[in-house]
Amino acid sequence: NRAGDQFQLDVFGEALQLFAAAASHDRIDPDVWRAAEVAADAIAARWQEPDAGVWELEPRRYTHSRLACAAGLRRIAAAAPPGGPANDWLGLAERITSDTTAGALHPTGRWQRARDDERCDAALLLPGLRGAVPADDPRTIATLRAVRQELVVDEYVYRCRFGDEPLGRAEGAFLLCGFWLSLATHRCGDHVGAVRLFERNRAACGPAGILSEEYDVHQRQLRGNFPQAFVHALLLETAATITSEEQPT
Repeated sequence: NRAGDQFQLDVFGEALQLFAAAASHDRIDPDVWRAAEVAADAIAARWQEPDAGVWELEPRRYTHSRLACAAGLRRIAAAAPPGGPANDWLGLAERITSDTTAGALHPTGRWQRARDDERCDAALLLPGLRGAVPADDPRTIATLRAVRQELVVDEYVYRCRFGDEPLGRAEGAFLLCGFWLSLATHRCGDHVGAVRLFERNRAACGPAGILSEEYDVHQRQLRGNFPQAFVHALLLETAATITSEEQPT
């Protein structure tokens, strides 16, 4: 697909988040720390460039890509050993967040898709989930509210609106987005709502129990391809999170 020829800024932030998770389990070595520095340097050099981001679309300064990098920088800085580049990483994360807030915050207080695109996007649930901004930040709450109001049909979540046509006409609901919304709902303290979203999207599988990328809400059938590490990774993360004994306060 087109991803092979695209610049996707968000992957650097996602990589830093993975490195930080490894560090929290004492599973990071000098080679990984060097990789983290390379990723952070790439963010510093290119975070203001247009990129294709998670959806593999036309290059644009996508909000979720920049905030994915801010989240990764904050998390790896928290895991970094004393005397390293942690302060530089935190400073870069703050600059990215401040610039994104100045240019990509919708008048209603939610994140918008890009500086030149006021639409809501389900990927904008990620800044509050991954630590770019706090889960109780007004921007996070306003974005969660907008996703619920604009992108949800029968507990399934579309990634964004395309023009004035009904949501289901352009493409199916994205099951990945349904699990993001479940996690965000759990994070804000609504455990029952989180479980309802999880079970709804988990049940949208084929006879083999495998989930596709998209789901046709009206015809009740799978759409798109079957990326194994895309939807299924979020299914496992969501299941582990919402069934944990410790509930958010």
